[in-house]
Amino acid sequence: MSCKTSVCKLCRREGVKLFLKASRCETSKCALSKRNFPPGQHPWARTRHSEYRTQLREKQRLKRFYGVPDRQFSKYFEWASRMAGNTGENLLVLLERRLDNAVFALGFTTSRRGARQLVTHGSVYINGRRCDVPSAQLRPGDLVSVGPRESIRKHVKEALEQRSSYPMPAWLERDAAAVEGRVTAVPGRSDVTFDIREQLIVELMSK
Repeated sequence: MSCKTSVCKLCRREGVKLFLKASRCETSKCALSKRNFPPGQHPWARTRHSEYRTQLREKQRLKRFYGVPDRQFSKYFEWASRMAGNTGENLLVLLERRLDNAVFALGFTTSRRGARQLVTHGSVYINGRRCDVPSAQLRPGDLVSVGPRESIRKHVKEALEQRSSYPMPAWLERDAAAVEGRVTAVPGRSDVTFDIREQLIVELMSK
């Protein structure tokens, strides 16, 4: 696919790599390597800097990084605001605990989009029970595994080989041979590797 595809335009719009095209994002074919400016005609002329714009762009970056639609993102924020502690950090933890994010972090797919597809097709199990809900929240002790279909397991093993050099998050442990992983703890703020200023999102969503 060309660098003009919609997902690449999202990276260009946000000015950061959202890693929506898997390994392509780490090569010279990445859209930001060729066109590091917003899509559309006269992108610089349309840019207006304001506090609201800065907050909105931060929200859009986070939402698109995890692949969460607006309505669901708002629900996450409401949930995070009712939890004890820092609302911004709570929001990030809830997003990290999503099943599709864990599937990607475990290396079972090369992108979060691929992880969502793997889950929605019913190829992922939690504690031995099939789960086709990408937003399912994981808890410490949960075992995430891939279904028995040989074709699916073959693709997952290929992804594991491609991502073997990637560091594992501290809140997960993986058994590559068994194609499964376990949640060992609740993720913390330090486990979020994406560069994000969550306080700006809290300020925007609290208005």
